[in-house]
Amino acid sequence: MTGGPEPLSAVAREALERELADLRTEREAVAATLRGGGGDEVGDRADQADELQRADELDRLDGRVTEIEGRLREGAVAGAPSTAAVGVGSSVTVRFADGTESALHIGELANAVDATLVTAESPLGRALLGHGAGDTVTYDTPEGRTTAVVVSVG
Repeated sequence: MTGGPEPLSAVAREALERELADLRTEREAVAATLRGGGGDEVGDRADQADELQRADELDRLDGRVTEIEGRLREGAVAGAPSTAAVGVGSSVTVRFADGTESALHIGELANAVDATLVTAESPLGRALLGHGAGDTVTYDTPEGRTTAVVVSVG
């Protein structure tokens, strides 16, 4: 990507906000199962191991929550996607080697509901990033390398 704040599409923002809500709910449930700090309870090794595993899960959830919150903040300050070059959040029309054209959206999260979404980490997405109208890109497919032409960005 560009190294600066990357734009965030509305679809990606909604997906991240949903994931964040789910993570917070899960975190609350895991935190409620942990003991309140070294009481007088005596447990066996299995109890201690289980508590350590839940503490690790809590750390993992906290890390992902922090990551998503940061990405949402970054997307908010990045502004709208560029219309000069393809970037995360861009809408782009592409002409494939077989002559067909498709309007695509470049995002960072896969979305089974949006068939026009291409992730920035996919072979086509990576090839398109930074290119403008008229550029030809080469990318790998399961059938081998192929090309596509950026018709428009916007």
